[in-house]
Amino acid sequence: MGLTSDKVLALAVGFAVLLFAGTVWVWPRLARTTWRAVSGRIALLLATQVALFASLGVAANQAFGFYAGWADLFGQETEQGVVVDHAAGGHAGPLRVVGTARVPGVSGSLPQTAGEVQRVSVVGRTTHLATPAYVYLPPEYFQPRYRTRTFPAVVVLTGYPGTARSLVDKLHYPRTAQQLAEDGRAQPMILVMLRPTVAPPRDTECVDVPGGPRAETFFARDLPDAVRAHYRVGQKPDSWGIVGDSTGGYCALKLAMHHPDVYAAGAGLSPYYKAPVDPTTGDLFHGDKELRNRADLRWFLAHEPAPDTSLLVSSSKVGETNYKATREFIRRVVATRLTRISSIILDSGGHNFNTWRREIPGTLQWLSRRLADH
Repeated sequence: MGLTSDKVLALAVGFAVLLFAGTVWVWPRLARTTWRAVSGRIALLLATQVALFASLGVAANQAFGFYAGWADLFGQETEQGVVVDHAAGGHAGPLRVVGTARVPGVSGSLPQTAGEVQRVSVVGRTTHLATPAYVYLPPEYFQPRYRTRTFPAVVVLTGYPGTARSLVDKLHYPRTAQQLAEDGRAQPMILVMLRPTVAPPRDTECVDVPGGPRAETFFARDLPDAVRAHYRVGQKPDSWGIVGDSTGGYCALKLAMHHPDVYAAGAGLSPYYKAPVDPTTGDLFHGDKELRNRADLRWFLAHEPAPDTSLLVSSSKVGETNYKATREFIRRVVATRLTRISSIILDSGGHNFNTWRREIPGTLQWLSRRLADH
């Protein structure tokens, strides 16, 4: 059973309840001053506390998607992606579908009526980075009358460390996109969902690290090329958008600003605006001052030509630490007179899935209005 499965959560909660009930039941028999009775009381208390905290930990991981599995939890997922070279005459490409599934929360079993979520593997042609992802295809993609139509594509990023599956199961991106399209509030779009962590366990902050992983190039070049080669998506920048939360939000804004020739719109939910350097990132810049400056989005707005792109940022007046920084970022973008900026500011909301679920419908509608199908 996987760490994120409902069975693991049910077992953890059930075990904690049984231990609590057992402690209450056995306690009178241990109400003595002998060393055995005292040891028994201590053991029961410790076991109950551990079981309760384990239940809370599993529930928190279910809600926020901190760890994808047991290997991830215990730090055993340390290997970088393996590069696979394919012969020129082979059939394998930079994107390979390894599984398909129904859209969670959507009734129906046929892709023509319910859409489909595909589990894929992406290999960067130029960066040699490999990463798993999920691709949501709307029902229209499979319908005969749309067989010659291309669709807008939106890259969706998690925070760090994050799990790509949480974008499907916890943040409900596919289900929300499909419901918005059915209601006529957004056009059908293809969603490409993955972690910004393309060289796990390192947090690269979507930076081309000197001598290290070229994460920015992967998202600006390799990923769009792989998706275009496999799916019917628009070829021009005005068909491409990118969105993410937390670290993914910073990456989305940076990629839209640095590469307006790739992404016509970028949305950051609870983003920050400068790449941190800490134990999870390592040395991202290796003394390259220009690279460090470009990773600071406010510096970029002040010193580089304003990008012709559309941005959206979100925060809350109570519960988010980025509120003041977000107001300042909006002010700087408005001052450029070229880059366009929109915002979602909640009265209250923490840095968590519940807040982002409140912001995702409006964000997808915003993206839909700015992306075209060709």
